[in-house]
Amino acid sequence: MTGKLRKKLDKIELQSMLSGDDDSKNAIMTIHPGAGGTESQDWAEMLLRMYMRWFERAGMDAKIINLIKGDEAGIKDVSIEVKGSYAYGYLKSEAGIHRLVRISPFDSNHKRHTSFASVFVYPEVEEDIEVEINPDELRIDTYRASGAGGQHVNKTDSAIRITHLPSGIVVQCQNERSQYKNKSSAMKILRARLYQLKKEDMAKEKSEIEKNKKDISWGNQIRSYVFQPYTMVKDHRTKCEITNIQAVMDGNIDEFLRQYLLWNINPTT
Repeated sequence: MTGKLRKKLDKIELQSMLSGDDDSKNAIMTIHPGAGGTESQDWAEMLLRMYMRWFERAGMDAKIINLIKGDEAGIKDVSIEVKGSYAYGYLKSEAGIHRLVRISPFDSNHKRHTSFASVFVYPEVEEDIEVEINPDELRIDTYRASGAGGQHVNKTDSAIRITHLPSGIVVQCQNERSQYKNKSSAMKILRARLYQLKKEDMAKEKSEIEKNKKDISWGNQIRSYVFQPYTMVKDHRTKCEITNIQAVMDGNIDEFLRQYLLWNINPTT
């Protein structure tokens, strides 16, 4: 009984810190590997697994709306639609560069490797919020889905790539067999990204999320996951550290989310 009460109080405490205009909304999360080929693509897939485990723990409904598999292992790109109470408010802490240090399973010499992946999180735009998209400012390309594992790969031109010419934003979806469904998912991502730009005046300054779009490389990470020579996950903003790295990779990231919300109230330099 005490444990259940503690969890309930923790949840109430977290939600009391979620007071942003978009915190209560659903979210769209994207994960991209950095340079490094198979190493970083495998790391991106590890992050995907971690988040999918957390979504399940948190009672969130998560749907992968675009997934491009790596040539050998891992993933080249993934977009996830996350529905649930305060999904964006919880997940906004994850936007940034995530760094992995481990003995590479792809290196026959068993050397330590450092890999990077970027995570971006956008609030899903509600239908009643106006986001102006001029069809004349869109370039829509269709192509055959590619990547390992697709049942309809190279059979139909069902994949969609949409380029918003004024902003240069490019979104793509290829998970569904239906071109119409892929286009609908791509437009949903585009609306979310344009909404972020609109919030801070698209012509003058980037949104708070976009400020995190630095090079996916050394020195820009928000969090480090070290498997060797010791085990630790450290958030470089909040200084929160967890040594049980397996628990973190299994989706136990609640303390990082909590510490970020506390830090975000009064961030220190």
